[in-house]
Amino acid sequence: MSTQLSSPSATPPAASPPGGMRGLLADWSSDQQAFKVSWGKTMMWIFLLSDTFVFSCFLTGYMSVRMATTVPWPNPSEVFALHVGGADIPLLLIAIMTFVLITSSGTMAMAVNFAYRRARRECALLMLVTALFGMLFVGMQAFEWTKLIVDEGVRPWSNPMGAAQFGSTFFMITGFHGLHVSCGVIYLLVVATRVLRGRYEATGNYQIVEIAGLYWHFVDLVWVFIFALFYLW
Repeated sequence: MSTQLSSPSATPPAASPPGGMRGLLADWSSDQQAFKVSWGKTMMWIFLLSDTFVFSCFLTGYMSVRMATTVPWPNPSEVFALHVGGADIPLLLIAIMTFVLITSSGTMAMAVNFAYRRARRECALLMLVTALFGMLFVGMQAFEWTKLIVDEGVRPWSNPMGAAQFGSTFFMITGFHGLHVSCGVIYLLVVATRVLRGRYEATGNYQIVEIAGLYWHFVDLVWVFIFALFYLW
């Protein structure tokens, strides 16, 4: 009688992954990667894509309203002029706001660089600086809104300087963007605090900083379009 002996070096068959909803939840919770991109980064890209459609609709609606109205549109150089030293300087505040936001994009990029070098203190500090720039931007935007509402009498439904649609489109677009900046500031503060406390030291995975950077760079990019179409046109 012949006896079959199993080889000690034989590799046991791999367990088949669970199927159905259970398998989907198992893949999701284990952070499986598709096309070498983690779920976290993929979800952020999907969110940014959907947000791109929303901002595109807002800006397209603004351009359509502006071209269709028969009432003269207010001159942005006059509406957004800042009175300094007895003279009105066109778009001075807007230029400062743009400089602050673009600078914050640079500090955020450096934070991501330090994150992947495992320099958590430098990373957290640069993220806090980025959040500070964001708060400064929102503060200047609040000043701009106050000036238009209190001093100029602009409302979402009326505008003493020209077309009534100016107020509704301005407050809707800049307000929606300001909300994104405010949420981004909170997001950066939370991630920076976790980085500073060494939350990601055990795993060495600082990709959350890059994901936060994607959101912040998107907010900066949207402002470039708002600045060009709303303040320069």
